[in-house]
Amino acid sequence: MATEPKRAKIVEERQESLNIFLQWCGQIGLELSEKVCVSLEGTVAEYGMLAKEDIDEGEVLFTVPRKAILHQESSKVSGVLDKEKSTLDSSSGWVRLLLALLHEYTSPQSLWRPYLSLWNDFGKLDHPMFWSKEERDTLLKGTGIPEAVNTDLEKIHKEYSDIVLPLITKYSEYWSPDIHTLDLYTKLVAFVMAYSFQEPDEDDDDDDNEEEDKAPNPPMMVPMADMLNHIANHNANLEFTTESLKMVSIRPICKGEEVFNTYGQMANWQLLHMYGFTEPFPSNSNDTVDITVRSFYTAAKDIKTDFELSHLDDKWRLLNQMEGNNAIIFGNQGCLTDTALNTVLKVFCMSQEEFLDFKENEGWEEDDDDDDDTALVFSNEGLPKLKIIWKKLIHDAARLTLSCYTDSNEVVERKDDPDRMLIEDKEALAKLSSRQQRALHVRYGQKSILYKLLELTN
Repeated sequence: MATEPKRAKIVEERQESLNIFLQWCGQIGLELSEKVCVSLEGTVAEYGMLAKEDIDEGEVLFTVPRKAILHQESSKVSGVLDKEKSTLDSSSGWVRLLLALLHEYTSPQSLWRPYLSLWNDFGKLDHPMFWSKEERDTLLKGTGIPEAVNTDLEKIHKEYSDIVLPLITKYSEYWSPDIHTLDLYTKLVAFVMAYSFQEPDEDDDDDDNEEEDKAPNPPMMVPMADMLNHIANHNANLEFTTESLKMVSIRPICKGEEVFNTYGQMANWQLLHMYGFTEPFPSNSNDTVDITVRSFYTAAKDIKTDFELSHLDDKWRLLNQMEGNNAIIFGNQGCLTDTALNTVLKVFCMSQEEFLDFKENEGWEEDDDDDDDTALVFSNEGLPKLKIIWKKLIHDAARLTLSCYTDSNEVVERKDDPDRMLIEDKEALAKLSSRQQRALHVRYGQKSILYKLLELTN
């Protein structure tokens, strides 16, 4: 643990970096309202923005000119990236931005050096990809994050070795394999995950098909905008114009209050996976939990008297083809993928004749679907009114999912859940490490939705 003088020195260095960055903002034409300030104190994370005065709804808090934005076209290496564009395709679509960042982050002459110096070693990035495998598998068991991180790391390693390393070796005037290592590349991936922005596509109602096929806009780094922290109940939004990007208040903000942006409707598992933080339970109204189609299949196998088992495997295979690896997603107010849940329940509960007709017709008859609004049917209000067999399937699939959070595969009642006890014991909670706390918020946020689901379908 750092001594008091050492901590004071670290704070002093960060404040100096912040002052240099703010001077750079003025030089590059980034306009900051006098009603706000960037601070290292009084915010939920290392950097944040505070209101110095009362702010009305609709006020511009800062304006970022396009020339201040760091992306693949604005970097000094943009010419090389354009020339080698055909060799830089990847599933992530981030390679060109990451190569630009590799160069700009290590170049003393970079235009963005005062900005990038705010993250002098990326030590504050604490995504689960930087945890040990044992920590991920233990603290985040059942949440889906360990599996997502394993996939991420495999893709990062492959992307670096197959695409990045050959290019940086070829252009030694801009990059060096000794400096621009896999480790730095991985940190920059996390940096982009946590701090980048994506410009929304322009609406084009006249050419919907073309829009569907269009690749999403690449990410970009927006100085100052990434200083704002996230909560679900945010008070500011980033607006895009031709000349600039503007952060605008969307409701009144009181003096001393922190200014929050939003990264979208993000569950805690998504926030931890992509950004390295969580909202304390139960403040994240966007929390979700996934129940796999396989869990419904396993639940169906156990309800022997209500299914024609000779066709259950066929139903599972068909649903697996239709839904792929997609899970059924439940939130605090009910099912968020109601159409998919409706299909899963209907198919598993079909008679032999209905199932054969379903296969032959390759889906539902156009006028054969229920007229009911599935979003309402599978909401918290609608779930208790479902037919008994449907409730039984949902109930058992939820119990199977709950069993995945422990090594023993046992399901305890909500009142006996050790995670609930930790959440409610403020003294015990304070003794946990930051990683343990964040993992707890993810786990219990998901489990609380499952407990509610068990109550509604009992």
